[in-house]
Amino acid sequence: MKKLGTVLHMAKSGNLVVKGTEYFKPSLQVYDEKGKRVGFVIETFGPVTSPYILVKPTTDRVRKLIGQTLYVKEGVGQVGGKGN
Repeated sequence: MKKLGTVLHMAKSGNLVVKGTEYFKPSLQVYDEKGKRVGFVIETFGPVTSPYILVKPTTDRVRKLIGQTLYVKEGVGQVGGKGN
C-alpha cells in the first residue's frame, strides 16, 4: 500500500480533507491502516509539492479517521506514476 496522506479534518460536506503526499486521480479507492476501504478520492487540489486530497467516506466511522494515515494500492492512480 502507498501512503495517500493524513486526515486533517472533516469538511461541512462530510468529506475528509487529507494532507497528501502527491497528486492522485479521482475515484481511487482509499484504505485505512488495517487495509479496510474507507472511501474514494474526489479531488486533489493545492500546490503540487504539498497537495490536499478530498476523500468521500464510505464508512460510518468517519470521526475515528481524523489524524489517521490513509493509503491507496501501490502504483495505482498517481498522476504521472504507474498504472496511468
